[in-house]
Amino acid sequence: MGNHTIVTTFLLWGFSSFPELQNLLFIVILLSHVIILLANALIMAAIKLNQNLHTPMYFFLFALSFSETCTTMVILPRMLVDLLSESKAISLPECATQMFFFFGLGGNNCFILSAMSYDRYTAIHNPLHYPILMTQKICFQLIMTSGVLGFSVSLCIVIIIFNLSFCNSNIIQHFFCDIEPVVSLACNYTFYQKMILLAFTAFVLVGSFILIMVSYVFIVTVVVKLPSAKGRYKTFSTCSAHFTVVFIHYGFACFVYLRPKNSDSFRDDTLLAVTYTVLTPLLNPIIYSLRNKDMQTALRKDIGNVIKIFPKIINKRSQNLQTSI
Repeated sequence: MGNHTIVTTFLLWGFSSFPELQNLLFIVILLSHVIILLANALIMAAIKLNQNLHTPMYFFLFALSFSETCTTMVILPRMLVDLLSESKAISLPECATQMFFFFGLGGNNCFILSAMSYDRYTAIHNPLHYPILMTQKICFQLIMTSGVLGFSVSLCIVIIIFNLSFCNSNIIQHFFCDIEPVVSLACNYTFYQKMILLAFTAFVLVGSFILIMVSYVFIVTVVVKLPSAKGRYKTFSTCSAHFTVVFIHYGFACFVYLRPKNSDSFRDDTLLAVTYTVLTPLLNPIIYSLRNKDMQTALRKDIGNVIKIFPKIINKRSQNLQTSI
């Protein structure tokens, strides 16, 4: 490498360009993180506790909520620490680990959304055979396949990137170890490697999106043949929450990862990354809650049960305390 200094530790620049906003960003992101965790926990608890939600659609929703919770845990706690910390150093192994889990879980989310669209197509196209076509075993296999594909692609991306040599600058123009800000620091990054990374990214984003769109083309083909306008509306409404989440998820992700890049775009990407690391996980449970009557009913029931049980627990503990005194 000649006179280059090999880099072993990176600095996450993050929001250092906006020092006056860092305290405000910390409060907003912390509140968002808490809401994301609580909202997804409520959805998973509602699905687990309510027997009428033990269907393939809600099984996939449970898996998606769990995966998105893990995704935010990979990024947001570190971001919150860096917003208050003077030192934003991250070692090469830590950076590689963060990238592996972020893209592995992100790919997993994409393929789970594909599985959910296939589930909706099967339910609408073959309602009589639906229990046979979407058994618990098949649903579990689809979830496992989503995870294997997502993390396999992520592993390939991480191996390619961290086999590069990083020299001179060690400042990552981002708040986490994303692909472009990291490879821009490499001194032996070739066009060939760039095309391979783009192919892997496109496989996850474009490949899963095509599967979703194919499912929806068949869904629309079936629904438009229904004789009743009420039946068409009811059928489409069962897909509305999923389609809204797909639109938000892929809209932001494709704009960030598939558009042409240059060094001046990193600052914009840092702000855009907030949308898919904070805003998208925040909106998804809200969308599924607001646009799904079964989920609303289950959440109201569970919250009502907690409200009823909580005073009894307090009274019982008070009685036990008085007895012991």
